[in-house]
Amino acid sequence: MLSMRDLKPQDLQGLSPDAITALAAQMLEHIGQQANELESKSHEIELKQKLLERKDRDIAYRDAKIEKITFELTRLKRWKFGAKSEAMTADQRQMFQDTLLEDEADLEAQLAALQAALPKTPAKPKAPPRRPRRQALPDHLRRIEHHHEPEDTTCTTAHCGRPMTRVGEDISERLDIVPAEFFVHRHIYGKWTCRCCQRQGIERLVQEPADPQIIDGGIAASGLVAHTLISRFVDHLPYYRQEIINARSGVHTPRSTLARSAGNAGAAMYPLFVAHKRFVLSCPVLHADETPVSLLDPGAGKTKRAYIWAYARGELDAQRGVIYEFCLGRGSQYPVAFLGAAQGPPGSSLEDQPAWQGTLVCDQYAGYDSALDKRVYPQRIAAHCAAHARRKFDELLGTSEVAKEAIKRIGWIYHVEGQFDGMDAQQRLAARDQLTRPLWKELHIWLKLERGRVPDGGSIAGAIDYSLNSWSALTRHLEDGAVPIDNNFIERQIKPWAMGRRAWLFCGSELAGQRAAIVMSLVQSAKLNGHDPWAYLRDVLERLPSHPDSRIEELLPHRWLAPAA
Repeated sequence: MLSMRDLKPQDLQGLSPDAITALAAQMLEHIGQQANELESKSHEIELKQKLLERKDRDIAYRDAKIEKITFELTRLKRWKFGAKSEAMTADQRQMFQDTLLEDEADLEAQLAALQAALPKTPAKPKAPPRRPRRQALPDHLRRIEHHHEPEDTTCTTAHCGRPMTRVGEDISERLDIVPAEFFVHRHIYGKWTCRCCQRQGIERLVQEPADPQIIDGGIAASGLVAHTLISRFVDHLPYYRQEIINARSGVHTPRSTLARSAGNAGAAMYPLFVAHKRFVLSCPVLHADETPVSLLDPGAGKTKRAYIWAYARGELDAQRGVIYEFCLGRGSQYPVAFLGAAQGPPGSSLEDQPAWQGTLVCDQYAGYDSALDKRVYPQRIAAHCAAHARRKFDELLGTSEVAKEAIKRIGWIYHVEGQFDGMDAQQRLAARDQLTRPLWKELHIWLKLERGRVPDGGSIAGAIDYSLNSWSALTRHLEDGAVPIDNNFIERQIKPWAMGRRAWLFCGSELAGQRAAIVMSLVQSAKLNGHDPWAYLRDVLERLPSHPDSRIEELLPHRWLAPAA
């Protein structure tokens, strides 16, 4: 009988009824076997599908758990190194630190267990470690050469013994230091008299007058005074530490002497500070920010809060300068007074200065509102900071997809803005109009749509409202190519004060705070203009006593030229 596999259509002709019946039975049996096989395979596929779905759910659960634990670890580290812990007592801080360490270890253990349970992926071959590229040592440093040559330069090959020839050399350089060297300027003033007149009873004595000094009768030269100021206000070393450091060189400089030197120098530099303020306020684009400092309150036996207000010429301006003002509070009266009209110092050649006009780059702190009131100052315009708007979303990162998308969109704007470096104001304005204005427009539409989807009173609603409620000021830079996109420039100029707070803890008096503002204004501006702050202060302190007041602008950081060696 023919097999079903070998059966052909022409074979069906002439088959007997019995053969057809047997063939049909064989076909039914074959169909049944195939049905059973299909059912078995379908069951296997269903089991595999359920297994894959379960694995996907497990992986999704682990990914979510890892993301949550990673977020918790990040938040713990922010708390651990955040400034809020400074307000605790020693016992509270110790308990807080212990709890943080326990939580951090717990979360890291959970994270390690979850990562170990993830399917292993084949490890990629590691590239050979790259040696860090060492920066070349500056060319201006003095070099002391040490030559190393073999004791014997005769060839040691058998049956040779001839003298070898020098064919090259390898050079390695190591940086060294000599601690600060104190030295003494001996000023010898010769006395001259006429013996002929003396024999006739006429006394005539000629002697060169002493050069005027910042500190009359003091032992500190301008270099030491500059060093004291730099150590105090740039390196944030209190006077008692400077006294100890100087003593290592065998020089006794009591902290009282150092403090008096700094006080005299601050008073001498006040006219220069006034001229520098006028220079900063001559810029039509200003940055503004403020930071708290502690002020000693002797009557209460504790400290109280004061503020340093900082103002800087626009980041995109060709000339750099920053000015600080020490104030007892954070109220609007301080920026109103600082930006208002000013009279020239008595006896000075400086003319009265009108109230400042232009664009003020700042955050949305209400203290600036009075200084920007259109009814009083129609020529002033506010430009708000895009970095502050971004930070509102950054605080919600990991808890909101809206925040993640907002940060991405603002990141695109910053990426394009970074391509405008080196352009002048007109070129930058044209580039912004073509490239970033459409991105800001899309962001505006998207923020308004998302605002309608989130409930009022939530953190994400607050972050969106922070941008939408001041959209005109936030996008002010699109109307003026000289206006920067954010206020990060002035925040970088505020950082030295934040570092100083940790070192000297508080200002001893209001006058000390004002003196610190004077020195820091000139020193930080010197750094912005590429000067060595010590060299700048040393030269200025040496020249100030005899420098004409009518040419005081020559000593400003943006105009100062280092004396020829």
